[in-house]
Amino acid sequence: GTSEEVAPPIQQCFMIPKKEINVVSDMAKWKRSQAYADYMGFILTLNEGVRGKKLTCEYKVSEPIEKLVALLNTLDRWIDETPPVDQPSRFGNKAFRTWYAKLDQEAEKLVATVIPKHLADAAPEVAVYLKESVGNSTRIDYGTGHEAAFAAFLCCLCKIGVLRVDDQMAIVFKVFNRYLEVMRKLQKTYRMEPAGSQGVWGLDDFQFLPFIWGSSQLIDHPSLEPRHFVDEKVVNENHKDFMFLECILFITEMKTGPFAEHSNQLWNISAVPSWSKVNQGLIRMYKAECLEKFPVIQHFKFGSLLPIQPVTS
Repeated sequence: GTSEEVAPPIQQCFMIPKKEINVVSDMAKWKRSQAYADYMGFILTLNEGVRGKKLTCEYKVSEPIEKLVALLNTLDRWIDETPPVDQPSRFGNKAFRTWYAKLDQEAEKLVATVIPKHLADAAPEVAVYLKESVGNSTRIDYGTGHEAAFAAFLCCLCKIGVLRVDDQMAIVFKVFNRYLEVMRKLQKTYRMEPAGSQGVWGLDDFQFLPFIWGSSQLIDHPSLEPRHFVDEKVVNENHKDFMFLECILFITEMKTGPFAEHSNQLWNISAVPSWSKVNQGLIRMYKAECLEKFPVIQHFKFGSLLPIQPVTS
């Protein structure tokens, strides 16, 4: 549609009363749901949108994108204002709970800064996903389920018309990339535990989506092949252009020892002949290891924007 297209009236967006935000209890129901179809559709649309493109390339940056970056900058500033506390245990710094309490309190207001006035009723539902996207304040951990909540947050903003089709590249390169920076800072500052980690059998302790979108960016690259991402020099020279390599850089900063030992799955992926094969494999792995694993998805929230009802079409 055209950029003049008016978002649907709020009544159409919100068929279910606010209080009915549910969590998943039945995996089969989840896989058949409108929420799953919309979420996966969103991930795959962005996957196509960034194909063969560098983080540093030119793309349109709309006002809602700028506002989302400002929101993430606020979260970043709060980390600086909430230094870790002295405590006996090395991991899971309790100062994270103080930081999280602030987000819990301010989330709806933050979301309201991104959503136009005529859609203000959507703020409470959309804010739920934002609060879920930064980790768990009880366990002081973070994992792919929290990352999925942030993608769901962005998906909801698309569904109510705040973000549009021509925002695709900016959603990944500007907003999601900024989100990753803030999450890495949280993980480092408060020494957060990986949530539901599979240890060496997982892809990464904390993220998954930047590997999917990052591998799409590298499809048909004239010189960089999957085997190159385990080469420190290649990573150092190209990480500013490619999300995948940014992830590798962060892993090597955080972990010691041989790459093949601490990141075995990624090491195996480096033997795949092409980036398009890597990309397809990662999408399959994401469905199997994240979206279809109960411990990851049990906290996923459903409402009127991402409904648990079965797909109609």
